[in-house]
Amino acid sequence: MAKKVKKRKEIKRKLLHKYRLVILNESTFEEKISFKLSRLNVFVTGSLFMITLIGLTTLLIAFTPLREYIPGYSSTRLKKEATELTYRTDSLVRTLNYTNKYLDNIRMVLKGDIENTVVNRDSLFQQFKLDPESVDLNPIKEDSLLRAEVALEDKYNLFERTIDKKNLVLFTPVSGSISMGYNPNEKHYAVDVTAPTDSPVKAVANGTVIFSEWTADTGYVIIIEHEGGLLSVYKHNGSLSKFQGNIVRGGEVIASVGNTGEFTTGPHLHFELWDNGTPIDPVNYIDFN
Repeated sequence: MAKKVKKRKEIKRKLLHKYRLVILNESTFEEKISFKLSRLNVFVTGSLFMITLIGLTTLLIAFTPLREYIPGYSSTRLKKEATELTYRTDSLVRTLNYTNKYLDNIRMVLKGDIENTVVNRDSLFQQFKLDPESVDLNPIKEDSLLRAEVALEDKYNLFERTIDKKNLVLFTPVSGSISMGYNPNEKHYAVDVTAPTDSPVKAVANGTVIFSEWTADTGYVIIIEHEGGLLSVYKHNGSLSKFQGNIVRGGEVIASVGNTGEFTTGPHLHFELWDNGTPIDPVNYIDFN
C-alpha cells in the first residue's frame, strides 16, 4: 500500500514539476524569452490545441467549398447541374413524345390514311393523362363558387365571342374547276382544282409553314398551320416559294400549280383542310370559281 501511495506521489511530482524553457541568442547567449512549464501544462495545452484544430478543420470542411477537394465529397455545383439536367431531360422527353404524335398526324395528312372522318384529338395524348380513378374529381366549395361567379360574368360579357368555323371565310388558293370533290368514302379528303401550269397557289389564311418538301407520291407538298388547329395542305405543285418555318399571310403566293408526283393525271392543285386532325370539306369555306 505504501508503495502505491509513494508511486502516485512520484507521478504527481513529475507532472507538476516545473521546467523552464529558455530561448537564447546563439551569438551572445542573451535570454530572449523564457517559459515556466510542467508536463501537465504541456499535456493539457497540447490536447486543447489538437481539439481546437480538429474542430476548425471539421467546420472548414463542412461549411466551405474546400470539402469538394476531399475524396468522397461530391461537388455542390455538380449536384445542382445534375438536378437541372434531370428536370430538363424529363421536359425534353415529354416534348419529344408530343412532337412524335404531332409528326404522326402530319404523316397521316400526307398519306391521306385515316379510318373515318371523326378523330378525337384528345385520344392522341391519352397516355400522358393521369388515371381519373387516382384523382379526386369532386368539386370543392370554393371551386363551385368560382364557377358560378365566372359564369355570371361571361353571361353579360359583350366582348367575349366564340369563333364559329361555319362562318369561317378563307382565301381561294387557286381559281379553277373542281375535277374531283371531297369524298371521304373513297378516302379522298380533298378537292382537286384544275388550273393552268405555273398558276400561283396562295395561302388560304395567315399561318406558319410546317412542311415544304418533295414526296414521291404527291410531288411538291406544302402544309401550313393556322390558328385554331387548322391545317391547309397543297399537293402536286410545280414549285414551292416558301419553306419550313416561314410565316405567310392569307393570299400570299406559296407555290405554283404543277403536275408532280406519281398520283397525278394533269396540272391541278390537290387541296386539303384539316381541323384538329379531322379532314373537312374545303368547298364549305372556299369558293374555287
